[in-house]
Amino acid sequence: MSINRITWLRPNDPPQAFPSIHSCVKEPPGLLAAGGDLSSERLLHAYRSGIFPWYEDGQPILWWSPDPRCVLRPRAYHVARRLKRRLATCDARVTYNQAFADVVRACAAPRRAQRGTWITQDMMTAYRRLHAEGWAHSVEVRKGERLIGGIYGLAMGRMFFAESMFSAEANASKIALLGLCSVLLQNDFELIDCQVVSQHLLTLGATTMPRPDFAATLDSACEPAAPFENWPDAPISVRELWLNWCPAALQ
Repeated sequence: MSINRITWLRPNDPPQAFPSIHSCVKEPPGLLAAGGDLSSERLLHAYRSGIFPWYEDGQPILWWSPDPRCVLRPRAYHVARRLKRRLATCDARVTYNQAFADVVRACAAPRRAQRGTWITQDMMTAYRRLHAEGWAHSVEVRKGERLIGGIYGLAMGRMFFAESMFSAEANASKIALLGLCSVLLQNDFELIDCQVVSQHLLTLGATTMPRPDFAATLDSACEPAAPFENWPDAPISVRELWLNWCPAALQ
């Protein structure tokens, strides 16, 4: 790891102290800086600049800006045929911002074939603070009172920066993503930032975007750099969510 050749931030450095995102090291690809803190001001400036934190316990805070970037346009979300059949008969419901801390905690839980978690206790504290300040949001999927899936991230302007999602039952995270895309599409959001490319995300309709194009998109979509507040107050059944989505999906 080229950690000695990156910019090191001190906790008292201003939020704007990040180097240019075009100065990332080649190995590991996308690594930009280390250190600093997880203050709301630094995190918001990082996301607005195309940077996000990603590290494990025992490591310094590591800041990344991969090239290419994995992104999903809300209208492009792909619902597989098998999932369509389940959505039409599913008895779960979707809520918004009703259990943010529970969703983050579930996303941080150990997963099969995964060593540890990058959602450290400090990260959980930082994102709970952003949620209280109106920047971070969650989508929950419930059966009865049981939380079976969810997704969380930050909304700024017309950009949603997705952080993580989880499933306690098959396809529950995909339902949460459908719930997210539905709200974002209705409110003219430009992109969902999915950060790092994976085959799973590509099957859901995500694509890749060169770093310069992603930075240019942020310049337009994040202005004004204000929180997004137009979230549904009432739960919506998955069946109703799917019926509402179908016309948009067919356009």
